[in-house]
Amino acid sequence: MMLERTNLHERLKSLRKKEISEEELLQGIKDFINAEAETEQQILDRIQQGDALDIDRNDFNIDLLEPDRIFHISQIKKICIQYRLRFLNTKYFKGELPPGAIFAIKELEKKHSTTLRGFSIIAPAEYFRLENADDPMLFSPIGNNYYYLIHKWGQDIHPLRKVLMWPLKNLETLIIFSFFASILLTFGIREIFFSRYQATSEFLILFLYTFKSTIALIFFYGISLGKNFSSGNWNSKFYNA
Repeated sequence: MMLERTNLHERLKSLRKKEISEEELLQGIKDFINAEAETEQQILDRIQQGDALDIDRNDFNIDLLEPDRIFHISQIKKICIQYRLRFLNTKYFKGELPPGAIFAIKELEKKHSTTLRGFSIIAPAEYFRLENADDPMLFSPIGNNYYYLIHKWGQDIHPLRKVLMWPLKNLETLIIFSFFASILLTFGIREIFFSRYQATSEFLILFLYTFKSTIALIFFYGISLGKNFSSGNWNSKFYNA
């Protein structure tokens, strides 16, 4: 006599039927999904509305925090200046938040039994007025000017961004950049237009005119577009800074 094979699917359904009806099962799942959706919407509202601009701390369980996610405002400021980024309240963020960011907040709130507020984001300035930039990092304040990294998404910063943005760090770096750029321009201008003038004094005179012109053009361009140095706009709320 051959034994009939056991259908595990049917066995599972039979076991479930003894514990709960299909109607109760579906209603329970529906209630769970609705509750999760409501929680996610509340989190999204707190992020988008920026309803806690005066919040400088959250009730984290210090024992559960990961040290490699804790950063002081001075470190955040330094990174923003080096790479010409902004650190602003999420109220000013115009990009789209990925589901992973909402999930990370939900998990953190469950883990620490708290409601997080006062969210801030590190991102290129374009992300606070357009939707085509990378590298956002979502933070929440711990207290005493310390912030906790909740979630990071997008692509990593291009390795050359720090070099390209170095002249815009402050006035000193801009002048140094202008000085060396003017030397290169002077060599080029002399070889193209004044090749017969090779004396050092003639080179210095040409360099002075080139340097003054370069500085004037840079400042004219910066002032006309309302631009500021990275050291002054890393936490600026003005779009054209």
